[in-house]
Amino acid sequence: AEQAESLGATFLKVDYEEAGEGAGGYAKEMSAEWHAAARAMLRKQCEEVDVIITTALIPGKQAPTMFTKEMISKMKRGSVTVDLAAQNGGNIETTVKDKVIVTDNGVTCIGYTDMNSRLASVSSTLFANNQMKFLLSAGPLTTKVKGEYLIDHADEAVRGMLVLEKGKLMWPPPMPATPPPPPPKAVPEAKAEVPVDYEAIYRANATNASIAAASILAVGAVSPTPAFSSMFTVFTLSTTIGYQVVWGVAPALHSPLMAVTNAISGVTALGGMHLMGGGLLPSTSAQALGAVATGMSIVNIVGGSLVTKKMLDHFKRPTDPPEFYEYYGVPVAGMAAGYFLGNAMGFKEMTTTVETAAALLCVGGIAGLATQKTARLGNTSGVAGISLGLAATLGGVHWDMGTYAQFAAIAGGSGALGTAIYSRVDPTSLPQTVAAFHSLVGLAAMFTAIGDYTNLIADASLAYDPVRLCSVGFATAIGGVTFTGSLIAFAKLNGNLSSAALKLPVRDALNASLAAATFASMAILATGPSPGLGLFCLGTNAVLSSVMGLHLVHSIGGADMPVVITVLNSYSGWALCAEGF
Repeated sequence: AEQAESLGATFLKVDYEEAGEGAGGYAKEMSAEWHAAARAMLRKQCEEVDVIITTALIPGKQAPTMFTKEMISKMKRGSVTVDLAAQNGGNIETTVKDKVIVTDNGVTCIGYTDMNSRLASVSSTLFANNQMKFLLSAGPLTTKVKGEYLIDHADEAVRGMLVLEKGKLMWPPPMPATPPPPPPKAVPEAKAEVPVDYEAIYRANATNASIAAASILAVGAVSPTPAFSSMFTVFTLSTTIGYQVVWGVAPALHSPLMAVTNAISGVTALGGMHLMGGGLLPSTSAQALGAVATGMSIVNIVGGSLVTKKMLDHFKRPTDPPEFYEYYGVPVAGMAAGYFLGNAMGFKEMTTTVETAAALLCVGGIAGLATQKTARLGNTSGVAGISLGLAATLGGVHWDMGTYAQFAAIAGGSGALGTAIYSRVDPTSLPQTVAAFHSLVGLAAMFTAIGDYTNLIADASLAYDPVRLCSVGFATAIGGVTFTGSLIAFAKLNGNLSSAALKLPVRDALNASLAAATFASMAILATGPSPGLGLFCLGTNAVLSSVMGLHLVHSIGGADMPVVITVLNSYSGWALCAEGF
């Protein structure tokens, strides 16, 4: 027991008292009451563990069935069972004697009856290695002098096994010296109890609230337009909602959370759609950038949503009731069709209401991950929200028919590409696939920001707008970090790059220099320079931020890449906020 506990193992206790030891050291057959209590305990364990090894044998009798098919069905896909009692029928109901099978829920069940012979070479190697290490420690390595052999009498293990040395009886070994008594423990001085200043706590909280109130008033004072103030209201409310819904997500669902937030971040397509135009083919650089950004975003939306579904399907058990989420497509399609009809009839405010519904459904997509029971519904909600967001944008852009055809071709091709990529992904590659998809979001954010700036400088009638210029700079910088950072995360998780962290001697100085140069280019851009200088600053911003994203993520070990992907997801959210302003 002590050996097991020294390795960090813990013993499971059945809530029923009964001795289980029989003759010869074998387990005896337990009572029905004990088995009922044991089944309840083991059923719960099957939901938590990845490997089960059973050894319960009773001489001359059928091995007791400890794990039923129903229990094994609760194990996660990829789990393994090893039944060492397979010779007498096995302790696991899914065991097939002398065979390895895989259950419907992806659990590998090993039922070999010749396990000892299969492990003979391994056991011999381990035992021989132990003997060699002991002999080497007993003599040849004691003096550290080549060719000199000296048995170390000071080594308790060696001296305790030494019987004869040069014809002299050395057994029994001398008793070890009695260790000196431990020094008396110093009595800690009694510390005077410091009274808690409850008033100071309230003063500190009031100070923080005052700073927040002053900040809000300052934003209102410098707000250039009513549209900015309205957007600021949406921004603050949405960040508060986002914090609350993500905080409620179950820890076991953090990987699907990473995937669903990545899919939702594909709404960078909406910014790209506002840049599209030119008929069947783009006619300006801004329109071309918008078309490319839209296509990459839709690849992420479709592929990311399917990857999320595959992740969540791993949590589904064969005993779960059937689900028919496809029926929810009917109200979504009906709402989109009703919106298009109402928009054509002149009900322009429908756009705002559909956008609100889309936002609420996206929030519901994250909130649904609070439990495994509602997780797949949450993914469906997120897909519905993105779909309505695309519909609202289509109704508000007022393109010509050629541009609508251009969008249909881009959306169809990108959706097919996202589906094709998803279909080739195996379950072990889902996290890196999310990272690869998310790199497209970062690149789309960059293209949308650059396209917006080219539209701005192409129209001489537009007034100087520092908020718009700052938004373009921030979206480009964050998009660059997200783009290259996600690619490095993918490469590390996929094995294309070493998982070791890159440790350049000037790492911190390099990051600080890149950040300073990026902010400098953004500051110059915000002053409204000439078109040539503005494009140079924007290009510099894009290059420097991309290099910074590459170096930042490359300097982190591969084991932390899932956390990095989550952080980059939040970065793309900031890029979307910047584009909104």
